[in-house]
Amino acid sequence: MGKSHSKLSPEQLADLQKNTYFDKRELQQWYKGFLKDCPSGQLDKTEFSRIYKQFFPFGDPGDFADYVFNVFDENKNGTIDFKEFICALSVTSRGRLDEKLKCTYNFPTPLYDTKMVSSPTTEMLQIVTSIYKMTGQMVKLPADEDTPEKRVNKIFRNMDRNKDAQLTYDEFVEGSKQDPTIVQALSLYDGLV
Repeated sequence: MGKSHSKLSPEQLADLQKNTYFDKRELQQWYKGFLKDCPSGQLDKTEFSRIYKQFFPFGDPGDFADYVFNVFDENKNGTIDFKEFICALSVTSRGRLDEKLKCTYNFPTPLYDTKMVSSPTTEMLQIVTSIYKMTGQMVKLPADEDTPEKRVNKIFRNMDRNKDAQLTYDEFVEGSKQDPTIVQALSLYDGLV
């Protein structure tokens, strides 16, 4: 999509209107901007990381940008086309909390095994560590969350509602809804675009 076309086709517009929270005018504006920044119609990981760095100049967003890129790159071809970009932007900026939680749970692969797990995964710790690196010292955290390990363990402890040392998807969703920090983080981009 977009490699040789300067405008979205009526079919592409209809598909994107059906699958995003953007209207026709917004989609056309986003497409124009996307092609201006990515004339090839493809956004690679290096350029994505460079753009991400602009939003977090006081930290190191590199690792987190890699995770986000991998979520946006749905077909896993190493680039993000306009459809992948706008669909992901739609969910992160205008999606319902349940949509964002589903995306988060599968970020970039399930944080927890889809069956059940007895402890937080290494990947979850890596993602939380990348968030801490990205925000740097911009956020003052309570003593029980001042390291990625403490935060991941606290999240897991609070979400394991029945205290069986296992976390299901439903526990993840319900626990996330009860954690103001998670809800706030998932609402960070609401209304910005």
